[in-house]
Amino acid sequence: MNNTRRTFFLTLAAGGSLLASAAHGQAKLDEKDPQAVALGYVADATKTDSKKYTKYAAGQVCTNCALYQGKASDAAGGCPLFGAKQVAGKGWCSAWAKKG
Repeated sequence: MNNTRRTFFLTLAAGGSLLASAAHGQAKLDEKDPQAVALGYVADATKTDSKKYTKYAAGQVCTNCALYQGKASDAAGGCPLFGAKQVAGKGWCSAWAKKG
């Protein structure tokens, strides 16, 4: 492998690591955030107001939602509904959709 290709691949690997670490540094979603309030987001799904959100069922959490962008084992991950903020893996909101 020539030096230019080696430099390219090392730069690519370093950039990927930087992006991954930046993603882990994202702010967590606050339950009082206007978007969170509008969707009934709670960081702990067991605290969901099941009378207000009748769609909620025990066992529904962000990690098993189709919108969750983290791994099932992650404590928090991205959600396109909340921009750059991370939702709790054990959280829930009214937009929850079963992962297919």
